[in-house]
Amino acid sequence: MNLENKIALVTGGGRGIGRGIVERFLEEGARVAIVQRSAVDQDLREDPRVMGVPADLANVSNFARIVERVARHWGGLDILVNNAGIMFERSVSEITEAEWNLMTATNLRAPLFLCQAALPHLRQRPGASIINIGSIEGIGANPDHTAYSATKAGLHGMTRALAVDLGADGIRCNAIAPGWIASDLSEAYLESFGDPGEARRSLNRLHPVGRVGQGADIGDVAVFLASDQSRFMTGETLVVDGGRTVKLPLPR
Repeated sequence: MNLENKIALVTGGGRGIGRGIVERFLEEGARVAIVQRSAVDQDLREDPRVMGVPADLANVSNFARIVERVARHWGGLDILVNNAGIMFERSVSEITEAEWNLMTATNLRAPLFLCQAALPHLRQRPGASIINIGSIEGIGANPDHTAYSATKAGLHGMTRALAVDLGADGIRCNAIAPGWIASDLSEAYLESFGDPGEARRSLNRLHPVGRVGQGADIGDVAVFLASDQSRFMTGETLVVDGGRTVKLPLPR
């Protein structure tokens, strides 16, 4: 599944799932532009195969300029990964219109209009691929996640519609729905429990594979979807959750 000479734009690629995708793309020979609000880490800045592009993804007016900058720097664009997103907990009785607008702007509006900005370049590249990072919460839901679940379900639906609309241009569009992926934020959450060790063990027991995911687990699937190995696949949402959503809970 070689990505040699492929050029990828990954939003939010500096940490977490995005970092796992970026690292796997680099291992497969791609050059990667990381688009996010914060600066990328020094090790990425020093890699000649990486360019960091600071951007506010809530500002759609910047998108054409961002994509043009990446395409000029590398000479084109083959892969777009819409990974950046936000999540916060808010009950239905408490969520404000401003919070809803922020969630939808980041998790739904930005991916759509980044696709729009990237189209002129993707249309010129054989085997072009768009990969949207959804969530198992686009299929199920946790408490107080109405807005988040709605945006991720919407992103899965958008993926199918993009596949239909862009197939004639030779552009495939698929999504990944990750489960629990280890990150700094998830570790801080587990540490907040009275017994963090038992919290981790309990979390691992939710997964038939016996562990939570790592960024590279999602990166591996992203490499597959970006490569010619998935050339007959489009409009799909691949659940990558260690089996968590297929395991029925039992009383303990």
